[in-house]
Amino acid sequence: MLQGAVVNLSEEGQAYRRRLTATLYDKTGRVELVWFQGINYISKSLQPGATYSVFGKLTYFNGLPTITHPEIELYNAAQVSQAGSLQPVYSTTEKLRAKGLSNRAFAKVLQSLLEKLKPGDIPEILPAELRQRYQLYGRYDAYMQIHFPQSETQRRQAEQRLKWDELLLTQLRILKLKINHHQQKGFVFGVVGDHFNNFFGHHLPFQLTNAQKRVLREIRQDTFNGVQMNRLVQGDVGSGKTIVALMAMLLALDNGFQASLMAPTEILAQQHFQGIKELLEPLQVPVALLTGTVKGKERKQVLAGLANGTLPIVIGTHALVENTVQFSNLGLAIIDEQHRFGVMQRAKLWQKNVFPPHVLVMTATPIPRTLAMTVYGDLDVSVIDELPPGRKPIETIHRSENFRPKVMQFLKSEIEKGRQIYIVYPLIEESEKLDYESLKAGYEQVKAWFPDPKYRVAMVHGKQPQDERERNMQRFISGDAHMLVATTVIEVGVNVPNASVMVIESSERFGLSQLHQLRGRVGRGSEKSYCILLTGHELSKESRQRMHIMTQTSDGFVIAEEDLKMRGPGDIYGTRQSGALDFKIADIVHDVEILEETKTAATEILYTDPSLELPQHIALRAGLEQDRSGKGLQWNKIS
Repeated sequence: MLQGAVVNLSEEGQAYRRRLTATLYDKTGRVELVWFQGINYISKSLQPGATYSVFGKLTYFNGLPTITHPEIELYNAAQVSQAGSLQPVYSTTEKLRAKGLSNRAFAKVLQSLLEKLKPGDIPEILPAELRQRYQLYGRYDAYMQIHFPQSETQRRQAEQRLKWDELLLTQLRILKLKINHHQQKGFVFGVVGDHFNNFFGHHLPFQLTNAQKRVLREIRQDTFNGVQMNRLVQGDVGSGKTIVALMAMLLALDNGFQASLMAPTEILAQQHFQGIKELLEPLQVPVALLTGTVKGKERKQVLAGLANGTLPIVIGTHALVENTVQFSNLGLAIIDEQHRFGVMQRAKLWQKNVFPPHVLVMTATPIPRTLAMTVYGDLDVSVIDELPPGRKPIETIHRSENFRPKVMQFLKSEIEKGRQIYIVYPLIEESEKLDYESLKAGYEQVKAWFPDPKYRVAMVHGKQPQDERERNMQRFISGDAHMLVATTVIEVGVNVPNASVMVIESSERFGLSQLHQLRGRVGRGSEKSYCILLTGHELSKESRQRMHIMTQTSDGFVIAEEDLKMRGPGDIYGTRQSGALDFKIADIVHDVEILEETKTAATEILYTDPSLELPQHIALRAGLEQDRSGKGLQWNKIS
């Protein structure tokens, strides 16, 4: 808030360009004030030379400090001393302001309301010991000071306390869910038998990394103790999650149970099926595929084998959760890229046996630590943080459009070495039609650079009939096509070891995590691989930063953390729509320290008092129930 004399009132421009300008002046300098609306009213109400209190967003125009459409009223020394030097900012609109409900008007209403409140009207929910240990404001004082702080220190302390409340209640809810999971009776995998030992001892295609061994030990422990496993395995692209999943399946088989693996797309399900079937051939373990395209006699045989127990392992899409699919004794359900499935689809797998089967969910999208503590906090989390030996790092290069001829020449040289190429185009829902047009134009452009019959180019996108899409994909997987022009349908799971180059068109339109996922489609063979990020000439500061991060690191966890900082959790994981991170004041990106503190506190509280029945926790339980009902007070809705 600024105080000064308003001078130099003048109207400038004509018609819709008309504006009112004035200068706020004091002994330290001047600020330009500008209005584009309500000019007649404001020019009549302002008193030239009088001292005003002014509040608004300060920007610079032509090198001069400027406030556009400021909140302004005659200076009142008594009011200023009463309210303090800091003023609150509330959400308002042009329509509300036109009705006189400006930011200052909101502040006056809140001030008169808060003056009527007594400490008992905002009851304390935190135990005294906790407030003392973490040096937290009382709840009543926090609500008072968040609106009208007397100093920046008080504002920060009030903010810290309100963030603490939000994050602690969230952590308590998540940990209670986790405790309930840990009390859910589960099947006991009591032995490590012939299937597991034979595969581990004689048929592993490569030596397991220490990270893979650690995750297998965690799965073994989960399935041995009589409680249902609910574990998330996250590992970067190519870290070897599938082999861990396969060995967990063999553990289920050794204990007389069946296992299933559900993948989000037909292509990925088929790829898992081919890979796992090949690995299990020496053990003569039957494996079946169940997707929407498996029909007739073949489908009946698969369903019969699952129902009578002669088929121990099935791999498929969401077809696995259909009511017609009945298992003899499902003990382990594995879900790949679990964020691609709805909650109801996942829950249906739980109903496939007397007790819910053990659940192992896998993702190649690294989850930042703060999200793992909130959105996925009810799951036990395993991380495969090593790549198998022999993997060569992918060289990532950023090039603008004018480098296209050189890029195309480089692609030709790779094809002549016997390699294959991906070229991926963006597909954004809002501009889907335009994107498909640019994809088809890009396909024709690629064919012009790489003419038949020397070069063979296939195209894959979501609008194609499924059989045509599968056929084109298979052409590329088998090596019949040198190049695959595609949308992001190839983002997850497709494994073509001979593909050595990923070209991403209009890279500035992709998020960091998606760029990293696409890059992970190459680098799966023994040859050196490349990812080329093609962009337009003019890039925003944020796009340039994304390109810089991609060329500097291949660590998926670093990239996920940066993506979280740049885009926010809701934009990345769809949590904004689910309400999982619908905080009023807390921010998991910037409030990591408070998040850590509240997780520790929640763990201690529920360890000693799982039902929150002790006298010091009664108020906290009431706060938790009120918060869950959505009827809680929201005094802290302030920006």
